Amino acid sequence: MARMHTRRRGQSCSVRPARNEAPSWSNTDKAAIEKLIVDLRKEGTSSSMIGLILRDRHGVPDVKMVTGKSIGDILVENKISSEIPEDLRDLMVKALGLRKHLEDNKKDLHNKRQLHLVEAKIRRLVKYYVGTKKLPAGFTYKPETTEILLSR
Repeated sequence: MARMHTRRRGQSCSVRPARNEAPSWSNTDKAAIEKLIVDLRKEGTSSSMIGLILRDRHGVPDVKMVTGKSIGDILVENKISSEIPEDLRDLMVKALGLRKHLEDNKKDLHNKRQLHLVEAKIRRLVKYYVGTKKLPAGFTYKPETTEILLSR
């Protein structure tokens, strides 16, 4: 698949092996895994980092294969999911950093273009999340209020 804002194609990556059940060496205790996920989230860890920690430190190659639910579903069940989806939050942080950089470096045209591209991705993602009702109906991206929104 082609990249969004360039004419280049994507980069081939490794593929996870196709399995129907968890490997014998992995941690398969559902209750312990769900408790770990909840504890890590309460510490302020993002859902993608939770997956990496479970894989690297606790021997859980795939949470969904073991528990039958994704990390996001477990967080929603325990009512500790974030208001803003993680991918949107990361793009907002990136746009905020670019804006702060451009305040000091007004003639940096390359990063000015990157800011436009990142904000286009944010608007596209907000439209998707409002349509899927993961964000409230009146939600709009405003660069002025982004810092306040992310501090919550």
